[in-house]
Amino acid sequence: MTGKPDQSKAQTGKIVISVDAMGGDAGPAVVVAGIAKSAEKNPNIGFILHGPEDELAPLVAKRRILADRVVIRHVDSVVTMDDKPSQVMRNGKGTSMWSALDAVKNGEAAGVVSCGNTGALMALSMLRLRKVPGVNRPAIAILWPSRNPQGFNVMLDVGADVRADAQDLLQYALMGTSYTRNSMDIARPRVGLLNVGTEEHKGRAELKEAHALIAENAGIADYEFVGFVEGSDIPGNMADVIVTDGFTGNVAIKTGEGTASLVRSALREAFEYSFLSKIAALLAYTSLSRLAKRIDPRRANGGVFLGLNGTVVKSHGGADATGVSAAVKLAFRLAEQGFAEKLAARVASAVELTQDAAGSDDDDRISTK
Repeated sequence: MTGKPDQSKAQTGKIVISVDAMGGDAGPAVVVAGIAKSAEKNPNIGFILHGPEDELAPLVAKRRILADRVVIRHVDSVVTMDDKPSQVMRNGKGTSMWSALDAVKNGEAAGVVSCGNTGALMALSMLRLRKVPGVNRPAIAILWPSRNPQGFNVMLDVGADVRADAQDLLQYALMGTSYTRNSMDIARPRVGLLNVGTEEHKGRAELKEAHALIAENAGIADYEFVGFVEGSDIPGNMADVIVTDGFTGNVAIKTGEGTASLVRSALREAFEYSFLSKIAALLAYTSLSRLAKRIDPRRANGGVFLGLNGTVVKSHGGADATGVSAAVKLAFRLAEQGFAEKLAARVASAVELTQDAAGSDDDDRISTK
């Protein structure tokens, strides 16, 4: 972080969110519509919008709710979905994504939202904001609709890094626990480790090692470890936090999105099949609307990058205005609670305690020799 003063709250007392306006599949119009939705619902939010001013200014001017709520930060270049993270790290300065992250680094904004290239956003986030001391691999955490009372489970990692060893999975458990506490007000989250079965003898060697590590640190980090969980438990009520590697998590989330889309289209076809089915749809309209809302992925749009010195929320590239607004709401809530600082303190404390515990074990082994 730089030595500049904290300007996360504007002079009007609003919490400012930095938004990359150019990353989405549908262009800046949808992003501006999304922040306008957020502004309508939340009088305490302001924005720094990054992108070409000649494109953004007319879009903002059409939304009266955004008057005096948006500062446009002009940049000419854009990170495309085809750009490789390594290229963006070398040549990304001057892009809307880089500028959006710098607003948080410089203390001008309390969080970042981008619909852009996930790999590039993670690479630039690590370059500009740096990792929290003690974190080896940052993770992307998402909210998954579930049968738990809070309505969602947290799952991580869902794509920051396709690999994860046992120590990485332990850190994901620690970060996921902190995120769940702050986003859902659950004092002692239940943590499950995703595997091909619940039996302790199943799974790869790193999963068995992670199982032991996560269990050992449950008391130190104040969470409940429920052991191995299966894919069917991701939307269930066995755990509040589902820990896995980025490859498995990314496959799972995209499978879930596809399944939700299939269910919606199948229901629509079924109720449009005949005159009687249309009557049935009218009679069941309230219940169907409740179901549609419950499985609507836009409500949970926004993957949080955990393990960085700042709050970064990755919105789905194809998000509409409702999805963008949901991602902004998540960034605002985390910024309002000072989540990034709480997470850094939690990780630092856990790392210190686990190192102390490891040192004590070493001393015990030495003394028994």
